[in-house]
Amino acid sequence: MSKPANLPQQLDLILRQAVALQQNGAFAEAEELYREILELKPRHFDALQLLGALALQAGRVQEGVEFLRRALAINAKQAPLHSNLAYALNALQRFDEALVSADRALALQAKFPDALNNRGNAQAGLNLPREALVSFDRAIALMPDFAQAWNNRACVLRDLGRPADALASCDQALALQPNYPDAWSNRGNALSDLNQPDEALQSYQRALEIAPAFADAWNNLGLTQIDLNDHAQALQSYERALSVNPAAAETHWNRSLCLLQLGQLEAGWKEYEWRWERSRIKAGRRSFAQPLWLGDFSIEGKTILLHAEQGLGDTLQFCRYAAMVSKLGAKVVLEVPGELMRIMSTLDGVDQWVEAGQTLPPFDCHCPLLSLPLAFRTDIARIPAKTPYLFTDPQATREWHKRIAAQAQGRLKVGIVWAGGNRPHVAELRKNDARRSITFERLAPILDVPNVQFFSLQKGPAALQLPRDDSHPNVVDYTEELEDFADTAALVANLDLVISVDTSTAHLAGALDKPVWILNRFDTCWRWMLERTDTPWYAQARLFRQPALGDWDSVIRNARDALAALSAAEKPVAH
Repeated sequence: MSKPANLPQQLDLILRQAVALQQNGAFAEAEELYREILELKPRHFDALQLLGALALQAGRVQEGVEFLRRALAINAKQAPLHSNLAYALNALQRFDEALVSADRALALQAKFPDALNNRGNAQAGLNLPREALVSFDRAIALMPDFAQAWNNRACVLRDLGRPADALASCDQALALQPNYPDAWSNRGNALSDLNQPDEALQSYQRALEIAPAFADAWNNLGLTQIDLNDHAQALQSYERALSVNPAAAETHWNRSLCLLQLGQLEAGWKEYEWRWERSRIKAGRRSFAQPLWLGDFSIEGKTILLHAEQGLGDTLQFCRYAAMVSKLGAKVVLEVPGELMRIMSTLDGVDQWVEAGQTLPPFDCHCPLLSLPLAFRTDIARIPAKTPYLFTDPQATREWHKRIAAQAQGRLKVGIVWAGGNRPHVAELRKNDARRSITFERLAPILDVPNVQFFSLQKGPAALQLPRDDSHPNVVDYTEELEDFADTAALVANLDLVISVDTSTAHLAGALDKPVWILNRFDTCWRWMLERTDTPWYAQARLFRQPALGDWDSVIRNARDALAALSAAEKPVAH
């Protein structure tokens, strides 16, 4: 070994060789030399930072973070190192830390496009899309040909509900870098948001021509194939995505929805368990010391907690399994949201009800409501289809009876719901909510049917669409008096029919065994399966489906014709 006096020159020589190798793409050889330098001098700043950059290039992100942190411990005044660290932490989804690193880079060098881009990605990861947009815009102002920033900007514009602007941003990225697979895939996402599935399909295919192992693009292609009613192709796309990334929770989830839509229930329920790995649902996962029961051990003599998850409609639909659980000899504790407590108290097979958020009694095992079909190996023939399984309060029902009969004066009594819940803070739900809901105005042809008295059952912001003047005297609105689902049920019990978009009220009517007509979007929720006008879940439900994405006119026309026929068949009752 050379004398220490020569060490600096020796290290410089090795470093120059290593940098030359790295620049010529000989990464493994460069890495070997950097490691040799660190054996001779463990705190060699340049070797540490270059090795960190090399590890990031090779996709060894955690290792890259460690080298960069070691370099920063020697010299924390280098903005590019903080920016690289932010990039690496974003890749590990450690967005809080990434934001701190990006901010440190920008404190050292305010006009640093890379750091602004990494900062935007951290903010997007922390669900701060407005702040992220400011960061990307600043990066682009400094460096207008920064294709990555244009592409990332498109993602947050979608999150902000601005798909047309997102599309323009992708096009800008692609003008700068035509073979940029992420930008092609994001362009497809924007087109999908704009309900242009044919064009979206072409963008995903372009992304996959450039990068055949791009799992996200395969997954997104599958979603668009469902918008085009090509479920068999969608399943193949999901398989391709999973062959690249077998642990992709979103793809398993999409595959489960596709299998359930196709009526392949047993395979679908198994995949549906992947919902708990999805970042959006993971936070709501309950961690109990007691084991999860999926039908895999005897629960005779045990106490089982069944707990609601996801939406109110899901709870209304799947609470029916409580009686089956009870028949296995278990004591059933059911936990549900407050607005469902009173209506759920009429459910058979439950020993104790607990309002969500209240203290739970002791129990031996638990099962989320939407895992019960898996526990009971439910296929189409074995759906517990007996209705009603929820019941109304007799006293409240009698009180509504008088008022509704007086209002209807012998006409057909029809409840209407035109919009589901609106969850604008979650991109995927915002899209579904927008697709499943309509405006009150769209119902006009149905409201023109003679010999019908309509009752609004619409709650939430969309209820304000009902004009407060006398322009619709045939629509009565008692919703101010409906505090919870038991109140709504007592009113619904006195109606002849409920016409609703796919929302919790439709499930309530179904569970009460009332006739319910569901105005359904083309990319239907999995529970309604495909091409059926009936459903094995509710005996008295009838589905009016869009024949193509966004085609509400046909749905409204068909429902109007059916209502006109029903109204004509019902002879007015003389008073």
